[in-house]
Amino acid sequence: MASGNSSSKSIAVIFIIIIIIGVVLYALYSREHKKLMTIMEDQKVSLTDKITERDSVINEWILTFSEIEKNLATIKEKEKIITISSSDVEFSKDQRDRILEDIKYINSLLEQNKKKIASLNAQLKKSGGTIKALQIKITELEASMKQSESEISDLKTTLADKNFEIEQLNEELTDMQVTIDQKEAEIVNKTAELNKAYYAYGTFKELKAKGLVTKEGGFIGLGKKISLIENFPDSAFTLINITETKTIPVNAKDAKLITEHPAGSYELIRSNGIVESVEIKDPAKFWKISKYAVVELVK
Repeated sequence: MASGNSSSKSIAVIFIIIIIIGVVLYALYSREHKKLMTIMEDQKVSLTDKITERDSVINEWILTFSEIEKNLATIKEKEKIITISSSDVEFSKDQRDRILEDIKYINSLLEQNKKKIASLNAQLKKSGGTIKALQIKITELEASMKQSESEISDLKTTLADKNFEIEQLNEELTDMQVTIDQKEAEIVNKTAELNKAYYAYGTFKELKAKGLVTKEGGFIGLGKKISLIENFPDSAFTLINITETKTIPVNAKDAKLITEHPAGSYELIRSNGIVESVEIKDPAKFWKISKYAVVELVK
């Protein structure tokens, strides 16, 4: 009888152990399944973002293609009108004025197309030149542009032979080019200014010697916090372009940022027991609070 009870107890214990193992295995499976689902969801979001960005770029290209082709069609129509109008032996003042206005308008359309094609070429270069369809379309548009320019040049020559001042025909284009060049220079200067940032690194002693940091707060010399000095000199920093510089050299046992930069926007790159550099993973986010970065090194 005792033997039977012992056997029943053993079976019960084994059964409980099997249940416990099953529960543990299910918990592990559930946790891994959730982790896998999270990874898949992140990948899905990332892929969706990339597809949305790609579609946006493609839509922009299509719109630009349409605008260039529309301009070319308008140029062709204006050219036809000018040719018909200039076929008269004598020009009335109104005819002459209309022809000059049409030529000025054509000049402006040609210049717009040049800018748009230059922008498309820049985008193609940025993509690594791997979008064959875009390259073919740009080449076709460039050929159409050259043909239009040649035809308009011939038309201007014909008009000049009929006592039109060639300077008048090109006046609008020259004025427009000067304005465009001025605006482009302003944009370049403003962009360069917006992309400026500064960084400095060194031990506390080195940074203090440069007039950049001080220690303040604390109690009886303890717990003092390192902070940036106001009105620090720019000459103590290295000037960079935030679109080009993505790392700050460190090469020290340890390092920390004195200036405030959002978490996740940078990472300390470590190798063989030292911090090699500060990698700026998200430049826009990293430089959002301040265009100055100060890194304290621990030698």
